[in-house]
Amino acid sequence: MFDGFWDNVFRYPRYFLTTLLGVLLNTFAPLAPLFKRPITLIALIGLFASSLVFVTLTLRAMLGFSAV
Repeated sequence: MFDGFWDNVFRYPRYFLTTLLGVLLNTFAPLAPLFKRPITLIALIGLFASSLVFVTLTLRAMLGFSAV
C-alpha cells in the first residue's frame, strides 16, 4: 500500500519548481521582444524598479517598520 510513498513525497519539490518555472516563462516570454529596443528596455526596468520600491515602502508603512 505504501510502496513508493517517499519517492512520491520527494518528487513534489521538483514538480513545484517546474511548475513555477513554466509560469514564469509564460509570463515573461511576451516581454522578450520589448527588450530589443533600448527605449522600451529602460522603460521596463524603470517600471520594475518603481514597482519594487512602491511595494517595499507600502509594506514597511503597513508593518510599522518606519515612520512614513
